[in-house]
Amino acid sequence: MSELTITLETISLVDFLGVENQNIKKISSYFPETKIISRGNEIIIKGTSADVAKIEELFRKLLEHYHKFGAVQLSDLDSFINGRKDTVHPPGNGNEHSSQVSPEFSDLIFYGTRGIPIRAKTPNQKILVTVCQESDIIFAVGSAGTGKTYTAVALAVKALKNKEVKKIIITRPAVEAGENLGFLPGDLKEKIDPYLRPVYDALDDMIDPEKLKQYIDTRIIEIAPLAYMRGRTLNNAYCILDEAQNATDAQIKMFLTRMGVNSKMLITGDTTQIDLPSYQRSGLVHAVELLRNINGIGFVFFNNDDVLRHRLVKEIVTAYENQRKGS
Repeated sequence: MSELTITLETISLVDFLGVENQNIKKISSYFPETKIISRGNEIIIKGTSADVAKIEELFRKLLEHYHKFGAVQLSDLDSFINGRKDTVHPPGNGNEHSSQVSPEFSDLIFYGTRGIPIRAKTPNQKILVTVCQESDIIFAVGSAGTGKTYTAVALAVKALKNKEVKKIIITRPAVEAGENLGFLPGDLKEKIDPYLRPVYDALDDMIDPEKLKQYIDTRIIEIAPLAYMRGRTLNNAYCILDEAQNATDAQIKMFLTRMGVNSKMLITGDTTQIDLPSYQRSGLVHAVELLRNINGIGFVFFNNDDVLRHRLVKEIVTAYENQRKGS
């Protein structure tokens, strides 16, 4: 008989072992002569040398899979144990060129609430995933309905799950788009929260409600107006500036210069929907022009082919763009 202890460090045990250790129970069903015990962050394996070696190799592959996708599902166990899935190397370890990822996982970012797969669905969403691995400041610019905000939030949540950052900060400028914020009840944050509904909807897809509430209450996830960023240094954080087309030059500069150690910034916006007064230049438009050639800053430009909403949305966006170009 052999015995092996595997220590699981810097991972979410629920995402890796499953609810009530369902993944451990599944593995045990494949190795009935072996005893597998989960104790805290330690996995104790007792069995024949051959079985222990097989389970150790299985856990190695599952950990690599977890570090790429943020979770291990029961279907993953079946595929790995039955030899239908190859090793998946985590991003950033120098082995990406040799990774073999089955087609159904090639666009997967991670698994969200109730096991919902969160995917990059369009070519430019997939490019955004790659650029975010390579750059610390990223601009994602393009039409409405292309999934810029959703993909940005997904990448931030994945980084938090993988403990690459300690917090997520999501902000946007408080600009009135034909509505008057002054007539809404509450302080500035309460006035702007309804405008951040797409962010909350995305988070609902990605994090269990109780966990999300805990993250917001403890400020691990912070959602606030852009004005609240002034004077801060944002360390160990994944920072998203949404609707950046409505930020002024000064606001964009202020946001970008908040960047601290081990942080990433993702700026999203649609330059065809600027709600600033006519006398004010969009800080997003200026920043894209000014920072285009700085090494370490990435740019992804979405287009109408990335629109994921009703087919009429794509045609509406195209019609307005054609009118703008013709005027």
